[in-house]
Amino acid sequence: MKKWKIACAVLAALLGVTVVFAATAAAGGREDPLVTLSYLDRIFRPQVEQMAEDAVSAQKSELQDALNDAIDQRTGAASFRVVTLSKGQTLTGNVGCEIMLRVGSASCVASEDPGLIDSTAGSTLNNGDALVTNHLYLVTIDTRSVTAASGTVKLLVRGPYSVG
Repeated sequence: MKKWKIACAVLAALLGVTVVFAATAAAGGREDPLVTLSYLDRIFRPQVEQMAEDAVSAQKSELQDALNDAIDQRTGAASFRVVTLSKGQTLTGNVGCEIMLRVGSASCVASEDPGLIDSTAGSTLNNGDALVTNHLYLVTIDTRSVTAASGTVKLLVRGPYSVG
């Protein structure tokens, strides 16, 4: 009787192992795939595509912002700005600043000569000399300034400057 119980236990164990082996062998096969093609087509692929579109959109937005900032910096430095001064106000340009007198009268302020370079005439402007209307002046040394001598002075300015 004891042999019969052992034989039944061994037979049950073999049957259990066979069932487990058969179940694992069938799973993932052609008849019972783990992932169906319809799942991939209807659910998985659209999710992956949406994730990719979101990532591309975010990257595109960042790159567009960086490009716009770079364009703003370049065009801001490359375009003239109208600066209005009242009598006695001073515009101080940094190296590379360009100044053109459009309205009113103004004079050069410099601690030593030359003050400003007159690009139009090909000459220099010294401390106290008057700017000529529609001439383009270049600041080649920091702290060179233009002081408004009349009521309202309008200047076209390109480059770094400060008004005081």
